Amino acid sequence: MRVLVSGGAGFIGSHVTVELFQAGYDVLIADNFSNCDDTNYNGVCKILGCEIPLVRMDFCDSAEVEALFNRFKIDAVIHFAAYKAVGESVAEPLKYYQNNLDSFLNILGQAKVHGCNVLFSSSATVYGEPEQCPVTEESPRLPATSPYGNTKQMCEDFLSDSVNAYDNIKGISLRYFNPIGAHPSALIGELPRGVPNNLAPFITQTAIGKREKLRVFGNDYPTPDGTCLRDYIDIVDLAKAHVCAVKRMLEDKMESPYEIFNIGTGTALSVLELITAFEKANGIKLNWEFAPRRDGDVTAIWADPSLANKKLGWKAERSIEQTLAAAWAWEKYICTLG
Repeated sequence: MRVLVSGGAGFIGSHVTVELFQAGYDVLIADNFSNCDDTNYNGVCKILGCEIPLVRMDFCDSAEVEALFNRFKIDAVIHFAAYKAVGESVAEPLKYYQNNLDSFLNILGQAKVHGCNVLFSSSATVYGEPEQCPVTEESPRLPATSPYGNTKQMCEDFLSDSVNAYDNIKGISLRYFNPIGAHPSALIGELPRGVPNNLAPFITQTAIGKREKLRVFGNDYPTPDGTCLRDYIDIVDLAKAHVCAVKRMLEDKMESPYEIFNIGTGTALSVLELITAFEKANGIKLNWEFAPRRDGDVTAIWADPSLANKKLGWKAERSIEQTLAAAWAWEKYICTLG
């Protein structure tokens, strides 16, 4: 069975590619490299000991997407080709709406033509500022706090409506919480361009000296230590959830044509707790300071992952110490590449 991984050269896509290949799937990566370079793709090939097929293309170009689906028989597609920074989406909403919506609509159009299963990379941002935590799949989708979160809600609706309208499409949305870490080999990981938007790479870049100081956005939230609470999920655990979901689709084990699963640990950590855990795991003291709140950030959100545990047969296994040690090993490896 061939699985197309759109955006497969990025942080999440590269880890999912490794797990899919090791599970026996024929994997095809397609990426326009707008938000990454060849580092993770090269790392994937080193880990697997072979060259994974790669197509350089833009999923916002409908003609290119059509050509891709006509060239390859694709049994399932996992869609990662989207912009993902909450803060940037607030500043550049049209950039996010155009890219994230057009790319997914083009994929759904070809899925309809070719009868392809679709796994959508969704996000806990679809829950907005939740009224109660942990959130379950039945928790209401409240108004998104950012255009990024809004695109995730809209794309979920695109997939749900398509599945209901066309009997040759099945779909699953995986709602991620906060993916962090790196592959244990330290050959692939999160490699943001410019100043990181996510906390973990900002921590590792500060630790190694690329950044003078880590900024913690907000210390006046109604949480135990005043900083935001999040559910940090190891990237390898997250990648394995995709394999379980693809298997469920391709083996016709879905209980309905469209399903949703939370992918998280079920444990909330504050920003300060994550910083402390990194310092403890790696024996490093970080230079950090408080900064004003950042637009689009919710106060607290963490998952109830019991549905994914039960239906997908998946569970987060790696400890936060393992995750942060892997993130630090990856940062040190990147520095050796120059």
